[in-house]
Amino acid sequence: MIRALLALLCLAAPALAQETIVSGLSQNRVSITADFDGSEILIYGAVKRDTPPPEGGPLEVIVTVEGPSTPVTVRRKARVAGIWVNTDAVVVDSAPSFYAVATTGPLRHILSDTENLRHGITIERVIRAVGITAEAERSGEFLLALLRVRSNEDRYRLLEGRVELTEDTLFRADVVLPANLTEGEYKVRLFLLRDKRVIASQERLIGVRKEGLERFIFNLAQERPLIYGLLSLLMAAIAGWGAAAAFRLVRA
Repeated sequence: MIRALLALLCLAAPALAQETIVSGLSQNRVSITADFDGSEILIYGAVKRDTPPPEGGPLEVIVTVEGPSTPVTVRRKARVAGIWVNTDAVVVDSAPSFYAVATTGPLRHILSDTENLRHGITIERVIRAVGITAEAERSGEFLLALLRVRSNEDRYRLLEGRVELTEDTLFRADVVLPANLTEGEYKVRLFLLRDKRVIASQERLIGVRKEGLERFIFNLAQERPLIYGLLSLLMAAIAGWGAAAAFRLVRA
């Protein structure tokens, strides 16, 4: 009986539609130099099938780009005795320095809450704020404030309808990385969906590093902070002396 069931499963397996992702990036490394003003990443791919597309809902694609995550302290200001001061604060355990979500259609129409919870696709699901309830009242407002601030800084983006899908096979998305990038590994995730369910996913990485003078200054500040501080004071003194000399020359 067991052998018969296994044989039936083996015969039925090829009949199941299998869709996977074949993808690529226009570049997998970004260098931050003194004149760096941002970079545009082209994310492209195709849907590989062993059989004809399955019946059901249309194919949808979601692409996310996530920067390195760090803890973030979110503070609330209040007016006390006529002066604005920080009153409450919560610590968000982990928040991406950059996060973009690009989709083929409206996110609420192509992704279910269950799948979002399982795969952590939206920025609200990516931010981890375990235990902040005990730190301040109405802690959810702090998370909303973090989302609002970083969205205004163009570091959190929702790009609905920005993934181009051709003939249910080829897709592409252009994601612009801002000038204020955090150094580290940027994770690119790609999802195929049908009927609001994720049927395939893939992950790739983009390395972001400081180069040239930017790298030298960064390493100096991290590895030789005393020398970095002395050089900063010296450069400030030289700049001040130069400005004073130029002022005296102009007055003369």
